[in-house]
Formats: sequence, C-alpha cells, structure tokens
Amino acid sequence: MSGDSGLMAALNRTLGPVMLMIYSPNMVVFMWYTAVHCDGSFSELTRRIFAKGALRGVADIWGGVTLGSPVVLCIIFGYMLFALILQALLPGKRAEGPVTPKGNVPVYKDNGFFCYIVTIATFAGLTYYLKQHGMTPTVVYDRFDEILVTLTLFSLVFCALLQFKGYFFPSSSDHGSSGNLLFDFYWGTELYPRVLGLDIKVFTNCRFGMTVWPLLCLIFALKSYELHGFVDSMWVSCVLQMVYFTKFFWWEAGYMRTIDIMVDRAGYYICWGCLVYVTGFYTSVSLYLVNKPVQLGVSLAATILFLGILSIAVNFHVDKQKQDIRASDGKCLIWGRPAKVIRAKYTLHSGEKRESILLASGWWGIARHFHYVPELLLSFFWTVPAGFENLMPYSYLIFLFILLTHRTFRDDAKCSEKYTTFWDAYCKQVPYKMIPGIF
Repeated sequence: MSGDSGLMAALNRTLGPVMLMIYSPNMVVFMWYTAVHCDGSFSELTRRIFAKGALRGVADIWGGVTLGSPVVLCIIFGYMLFALILQALLPGKRAEGPVTPKGNVPVYKDNGFFCYIVTIATFAGLTYYLKQHGMTPTVVYDRFDEILVTLTLFSLVFCALLQFKGYFFPSSSDHGSSGNLLFDFYWGTELYPRVLGLDIKVFTNCRFGMTVWPLLCLIFALKSYELHGFVDSMWVSCVLQMVYFTKFFWWEAGYMRTIDIMVDRAGYYICWGCLVYVTGFYTSVSLYLVNKPVQLGVSLAATILFLGILSIAVNFHVDKQKQDIRASDGKCLIWGRPAKVIRAKYTLHSGEKRESILLASGWWGIARHFHYVPELLLSFFWTVPAGFENLMPYSYLIFLFILLTHRTFRDDAKCSEKYTTFWDAYCKQVPYKMIPGIF
C-alpha cells in the first residue's frame, strides 16, 4: 500500500505537473499554427508534424515563432500597466469572498464592470485613432505567435516570483509548501497573494485573462472585416461572446466566490492558465473564423443569436437566484414560492463554527450544478457559426465540457468534506449533478 501511495504521489505531484507544463505551451502554439497555417485542420497539423518525425515537426513549428519583438513587448506590458492602473484607481464597492479554512476573508474592490467598460471604450478610441493614421490594432493577430510565446516566458518568471513570495513574504496565513519545489511552482504557495494591495488572482483571472479574451474577440473580428468584409458568422459569434463577457463582469463579485478562486492557489496552473491558455485557447473560435469565413444567412444567424442570448439569460438568472439567497439570508421567493434551503454548518481549522446556505429550489433544485448547462449551450452557439468542416473551432467547447464535468465531482467532493451530513441531505433533495434524469 505504501508503494502504491508513493507512486500516486509521484504521479500527482511531479510527473503529472511536468507533463502538463510541457504539453500546455505546445497546445496554444499548435492552435495558432493550425488556424493560420493549416487552414484550421488538425489533420493537416498532424501531417506536418509527423512528415519529418514528431520531434523535428514540433521543432519546425517553434522555429518559425519570433520572440519578444519591441512591438509585442509594448503591447503586452503596455496593456498590463493599463490594467493594473484601472484595477488600483477605479472606484468600486467593497466585496468579500468566502471565509477560508484558516479563517481569512478575502476583500476585493468590486470595480470589474467599470474596468471592463473603460477598457472596451479605450480600445474603441484607440482603434479609431490608429485607423485615422493608417494603422490597425490587428497587428495583434499578425504577431499572435510572438504574443503567446512571450506571455509564456513571462508567466514562468511570474510564477517563480509568486512561489518565492509565498515562501518568504506571504500575504496571509493561507500559504504553505508541499515539500516539493516543482509542485509548489505548479500549484502555488499562496491562496490569495497580494502585491502593493492588489490581488494577484483578480489581475491574472479578470483584468488580464477575462479582459484580453473580449479584446482579442474584437481584434479578430476586425481582422476578418479587413480581409473579407462583413461576415455574419464572425459577427454572431462575436456578439454572443461580448454579451457573455458583459454578464461576467457585471457579476464579477460572484465569480470571486467560485471554486476556481476558493481552492486553486496562485501558481502555474491558474496564473499561466489565465495569462496564456485563456489568451491562446479560449479565443480559438474567433481565431479560426478569421481565415474560414462562413455565410449563415439572415434566418440561421438570427436563430443562433436568439438561442445564444437565451442561454446567457438562463445562466444569469441561475446565478442571480444564488445571489438573492445570500443577500436575503435565505428568506426570499424563488419562482414565486418560499425558497427551500439547507443551513449547512461547518467548522474552520481554528475550530470556529460557521454556516452556509444551500439552495434546493428553483434552478438549483433541478440539479446541483445546472448552471453549467446554459454555459455549455452558449459556448456551442458561439461556436456553431464556424460550421462543421473542421474540429478546431470546437476545441474550447470540448475542453469546457470536460472541465465542467470534472468540476462537478471536484465541487461535490469539497462540499461533502466541508458540510458532511448537511451535504448528504442536500444531495437527497437534489440528486442530479448537472443534467436532470441523466447525470
């Protein structure tokens, strides 16, 4: 048994992270290469890689990537500085995250929506200025490979600095080492690191990852327009994504209470993920459509747009029910009836007793993670305008399905450990994880 547990520890804390850290940078570069040089075809990408042998094929792809030109450095670090200034200076109400196992309550300035609006407005103004002077922000698309590789190298240094900070200058008692330097780099050493009063996760996840994504969506749409004129598939996909981003930032304080923030430390897994993986992988639908324009026609475009917005509306309403429950301490109406709640008690590491409210009616009475269903549907509706010629534009949807399905198990395990018998009672009232009658 001890040998088996030692092997599992090696897999989970050393081999697994190493493989992921080798695989993930290649993945984002391969996505870019497929969209730009392989006509969006994974089959063509595979053929090119193995034509001269796998190692030589991968080396040839990386050999064609330029690193850190002055223009790219100015774009990346100029945006980071701009985002940090907005995060620090724009006003916002005080928002609190959930109490940590060690009894800390993270505090945020809820200015995400304001930052988002100012950023998009600034981008619109900058685009107009550049166009008036014979330039264009679509230089980002033209140099996207450089951006991805430069961000990857920056992220490696950034994560190493966060690891060092967690060892010697932690921001709270929610820190520590696993005893494995490599795993500490991958997973992180602090749950809520702050530098000069600025929350690192807010910056990486929201001010960079979730803000760069809509900026790239707009840039890729503009590049499509420069190449092909108006293309309704790109327009539908872009509109649905922009509505989703707007909803996200309106609800950003709620995001800071999700399992991503509550459990994941600030290491390679989440920081590289938000700085590079979101940038290079989540944007793959828009990236694909630049070179693969699809004309949908008015009827099909309108249908997809309507169903996508309906999915966003359902997702918003699901999240709002949980916010209403928290704001009213469980004393509100859900679908016209008194809310069904379970007041789940739990104990912190310090021994202090706390209580959470588990909602068991409305959307949350259908399935414990039903809110993932409209999110998946929305992702499908902003992807399907790309058609079915290639698999590449569906990469994010496939990834999201796997991610959210895994998250249902991860979240259930966390809640079961935290709430014990109260969670068992909740699962009896709401037996399905995500899809009623199926899963």
